[in-house]
Amino acid sequence: MNHPQAAKPNILVVRNDKIGDFMLAWPALACLKQASPVPRITVLVPAYTAPLAKACPWVDDVLVDPGNQADKAAQQALLYHVKQAKFDALLTLFSTPRIGWLGVRAGIPLRVAPATKWAQVFYNVRVRQRRSQSAKPEYQYNVDLACELLARLSLKLSTLPSPPFWPLDHTQRHAQRQTLVNNASEHVVVVHPGSGGSAVNLSVAQYAALITQVHQQCQHLPLRWLISAGPSEQPQAEALREQLAENGVAADHFPDTPGVDAFALQLGGADMLIAGSTGPLHIAGCLDIATAGFYPAKRSATPLRWQTCNLAEKRLAFSPPSGAEQQDMSAIDLYEAAEQISALLIRGLRANPEIGVLGES
Repeated sequence: MNHPQAAKPNILVVRNDKIGDFMLAWPALACLKQASPVPRITVLVPAYTAPLAKACPWVDDVLVDPGNQADKAAQQALLYHVKQAKFDALLTLFSTPRIGWLGVRAGIPLRVAPATKWAQVFYNVRVRQRRSQSAKPEYQYNVDLACELLARLSLKLSTLPSPPFWPLDHTQRHAQRQTLVNNASEHVVVVHPGSGGSAVNLSVAQYAALITQVHQQCQHLPLRWLISAGPSEQPQAEALREQLAENGVAADHFPDTPGVDAFALQLGGADMLIAGSTGPLHIAGCLDIATAGFYPAKRSATPLRWQTCNLAEKRLAFSPPSGAEQQDMSAIDLYEAAEQISALLIRGLRANPEIGVLGES
């Protein structure tokens, strides 16, 4: 049964966990914002992803979630703001009892969420997804939920949006690129060796071996290696630079930026990002630059489930082979990975011989 709404519904979308999870919500946000009539989209996110939410082209307003541990006054303030906004619909991409109960107390008439765990009792539209089976990418599960909401609101979406989900025009990319290169012919490859504590990753020694092999296989390409790191990951980045220097490969630190939104925009000037299944990898996916991701093989964290949302031809994924321990990243064949990464860099050069940015066309 369709839910009658005003011409332009006012929608609250919740994805209030990690940066990578939020970036994988952008395709769903794009679906909502490209529907007709165009709805007003507000997102509820934690403070650390709020800068990215404010930069998202599919978002009109941002509410900051104080989180589960916040005191009663902060929770009451959130409830007040949600009530004041008079939302027509709530779309919760990752359901928790606290957020479900918030939607009920705020009087939001249409509440959509995955049919998982007991939090679903607070929603009047529950979509069975079985995400734990990892049968499709996380961003596709989110898109499915967005399409269900559009159907309930009788909004029309002529075609599903496609990458890039964070579109930057040529001028923006060029400006960001200028801050990363020493000369116009360089191809910028950013490596993020940290994991943010959310996923297993290659060791520093493995990254050094991988980069050295790619560098040797792409000797005819002027590669510019940049090592990025979060605030707590600087020792890893420095150790990687030192090991690379011992291998005869020059690498610099990715330029310091004032916040995660500035880091993300600067990443738009790169050709490729190599990382574990982390926030930076999924930022790169939204920007539609080339990605090489390293994943464990466990069912809840497969390369398919946490696939980046860039174009398929710009996406590489590596994980331990069958027969190895699920999280034994040392079982990954780094020589094979280096060959595939090198081939992707070379294909990008052929596609854009004068530009050198794989994300541009």
